Order: sequence, then structure tokens, then C-alpha cells
Amino acid sequence: MFTKTNLISTIVTAIWGLMGGYLLWGILADSFLNSHLGTAAGVGREMPEWGLLALGCLIQAFVFSSIFRHWGPNSYTTSDGLKFGILIGVLVGLGNELINHATTNIFDMTGALVNGLIYILFFAVMGFLTGLIYNKVK
Repeated sequence: MFTKTNLISTIVTAIWGLMGGYLLWGILADSFLNSHLGTAAGVGREMPEWGLLALGCLIQAFVFSSIFRHWGPNSYTTSDGLKFGILIGVLVGLGNELINHATTNIFDMTGALVNGLIYILFFAVMGFLTGLIYNKVK
């Protein structure tokens, strides 16, 4: 579980989780998603709790990297990581986002679908990085 490769992958993907998440949701999609809020507008924090956000990204990266390690063969490629990331993105992004849309008023349908697609992109990059590290660090 605590292999050198898994720990390096965890650190790199946690950095992507924090910085990539900020790039995708905090900068690129912020105004678009804010224009597609449902009636539950204002539930987001003005400023995140950075310590908890970083801890959450670290936990997410560790679990993602650990599952990837057990998911595939003994030799990994960036393509394997990309496929894994897309699958996780569809699970979390589209699956969970549609469930949230059906049960909450956070986003309208357009916002929910776009947010789901952003999740797929986010986890695809995370998977690519994980596959790259598992391929290069042995």
C-alpha cells in the first residue's frame, strides 16, 4: 500500500487535485457554473478552508492511486491511467452529478452536465499522471 510509486503518485496527483481543481472550477468554469446555479445558490464558501481542501485532495489522491495500483496489470501505461481516470470521472462526475441534480437544487441541468464533464476531465488528467508515474517509477 505504501510503495514508493504509490507515494509519489499520491503527492503528484494531490498537487493536481488542488491546483487543477482550482484551475478548472475556480478559474475556467467559475462564471459559467455560477450562471447555472439552481435555487440553492449561495451554498458555496467565498473562500475555501485551504487546510481541509488540501487534506481532502491528499486522501482522494491516495485512494485513487491505490485503487489504480490494484486495478491493472503489473505494467502500467499512461493510456491505462487515462482510461481509469475517465471511468472514475464518469462515476463521480456524471453519475453523482445527475443524482445531485435529481435530489438538490445546486445546478440547473446544463450546469450539472457541464460540471460532470469537468469532473471527467479532472479525473482523466489525474489518471494520466498516475499512469505516467506507475510506468516510469518502478
